[in-house]
Amino acid sequence: MLKLPECQLILNKLRNELSAKLFYHSIYHTLDVYHSAESIAIEEGVSDSDMKLLLVGAIYHDAGYLKQNNNHEEISCIIAREYLPLYHYSKKDIDIICGIIMATKIPQTPKTHLEEIISDADLNYLGRTDFFEIGEYLYNEMLAFGYINNRDEWNKIQLNFMLQHHYFTATAIKKNQSLKEKNLKEVQLRIK
Repeated sequence: MLKLPECQLILNKLRNELSAKLFYHSIYHTLDVYHSAESIAIEEGVSDSDMKLLLVGAIYHDAGYLKQNNNHEEISCIIAREYLPLYHYSKKDIDIICGIIMATKIPQTPKTHLEEIISDADLNYLGRTDFFEIGEYLYNEMLAFGYINNRDEWNKIQLNFMLQHHYFTATAIKKNQSLKEKNLKEVQLRIK
């Protein structure tokens, strides 16, 4: 799937044009979401045609960061609507891809199964063993952009976010929920 020219185009832009301050929302995050979405979709029995739309959506979901941080999902859809017709995607398919992209907007409100999968893939790391390592990238990004001022503020934001978050798919609940709860307890212990 990554060999598709429409995916390579955006991956090259993400690799070369993203702000150096995007420590978390980097090409590595995009690829992580892509692989997580693919893994969840396989477990969830997604068809080949839906898989393609899901994975293109995963590649494009944070493309808006090429232009701006706020409301980047809307910009990602504009980019998808600009480029995907060049690769013979129908308006219907692009609408589905944009739904997938918009499902990653916080707070997540997925309306379809594919949107639930991308929502879980985008925040998959909350219930993984590399949670704190990945979280450090987000901490540094938020610090660099002035969204937070210190570690204690970060831990409180992270705790509130994790308390409000829930997984949507049976696969993510089964694979990530218990470790997410363990990570949540560790975050609680870090708050002064």
